[in-house]
Order: sequence, then structure tokens, then C-alpha cells
Amino acid sequence: MSNLVEKLRMFSSGQLQFAVFFVISFSAIVVWMYRKDSKGHKIHYAGSYKILIGFVLAIVALFMIKVFVH
Repeated sequence: MSNLVEKLRMFSSGQLQFAVFFVISFSAIVVWMYRKDSKGHKIHYAGSYKILIGFVLAIVALFMIKVFVH
């Protein structure tokens, strides 16, 4: 834990306060915008889970080829 405290000493208290404020406000804005756009997501991205499953299967297939060939 002392290693973390030593690393945080390189920042001033104002910088740390700004970082905390920025992370909280950025997260709140992202959540708010996602909720605002969620209705449009259901319309425009209706079948996108199929593409995600395809990407995951392709990555798993490449990993399996790597494991069994080497």
C-alpha cells in the first residue's frame, strides 16, 4: 500500500481532485447518453449479437489452431 501512496505523491491535491471529478462526471455522462440512445440501439442494431458471436468464435478458432499446431 505504501507504494501506491508514493506514486500518488507525484500529483498535487488539485490534480487528484480534478481526476476524481473527471472520472465521475465522464461516467455519468456516458450512462446518461447510453440510456438516451438505447431506444435507437434496439432499432438499428437488432442483430448485432450474431456478429459478436461470430467474432468470438473466430478468435476461439484461431486460438485452438495455435494451441494444437504448436
